[in-house]
Amino acid sequence: MTDARRPDADGAAFIAAARAADTARFALLTERHRRELQVHCYRMLANYQDAQDLTQETFLRAWRGRESFQGQAAVRTWLYRIATNACLDFLRKRNDRTPVPSALPDAGSEVRYLQPYPDLMLPEDPQESVVARETIELAFIVAVQHLPPQQRAVFILRDVLGWPASTAADALELTVASVTSALQRARVTVRGRLPDRRLDWRSPGTGELSTDERGVVKSYIDAHQSNDLDGLVALLRDDLRFTMLPVPGTLTVTATEAVDGWVSNGLFRRGYDDWRCTTTTVNRMPAAVLYRRTPDDPRYRPFTMAVLHVVDGRIAELTGFDVTDAPWLGLAPTR
Repeated sequence: MTDARRPDADGAAFIAAARAADTARFALLTERHRRELQVHCYRMLANYQDAQDLTQETFLRAWRGRESFQGQAAVRTWLYRIATNACLDFLRKRNDRTPVPSALPDAGSEVRYLQPYPDLMLPEDPQESVVARETIELAFIVAVQHLPPQQRAVFILRDVLGWPASTAADALELTVASVTSALQRARVTVRGRLPDRRLDWRSPGTGELSTDERGVVKSYIDAHQSNDLDGLVALLRDDLRFTMLPVPGTLTVTATEAVDGWVSNGLFRRGYDDWRCTTTTVNRMPAAVLYRRTPDDPRYRPFTMAVLHVVDGRIAELTGFDVTDAPWLGLAPTR
């Protein structure tokens, strides 16, 4: 993503729409970028609903500042600049979007506001860097949240979107030296939080689930629906990293400890252990949506979503989300 020396066809059309105050044409030219801008805001904020709001704020700011667009950069670059600064303004005002230290062992810092990103809302073009799997997975999103906001913006613009240092510096009103320094510090932090993950974020990624992933999520669902506790234990690694949001804390537990914990918390209590499950994908990861039927309700209703990171045919990380009230995920209300 680089600046253009003179307006391209989109830029010329954008300038014409701006000068004519043609709201319909302006909306048409900007709307095509909505999905990728929303992913960008999500990386900055780790919250799907906030990303929706900030994407809309980006378009409002673009309309109000339309006369500032002179075609020296591509429309897409200009919109990313606005979106990045809108997110930074949001982060300055909302200090609850900064991870806080946790007293729990192995928990690191909390990202309690994390929400899954439905794959159906990702950009459709598989060649876009914004949909590369490695840059949308939950572990990556969480790692990026531990960067200070300005470092976060630099890291995403430079290492995810591949902007030149000069373009990132111009967008953030920094010097190239400041951008270079911030990027170096950000890479150290991300590398420390993702020591076993690939760090070349701009390499081509795939959104397709592997055979292992498809098999594991099916087995996970089958075990839940049949209340097969031994089957669940067999699917989990003995160094499972487990998080259940919005409850704080990420713990590393054995497979048996994990299942014992679910039992002690009433997940398989008689009368509340009637499950119907379905598969989906969020953040380019396999996920199981658990619908539960309770004694006082004849229908199965959404209860939780388990997002799985599968390594060598077993679940290495499980992030659970309460989906009893998550209409933005597009889940069927009953089964």
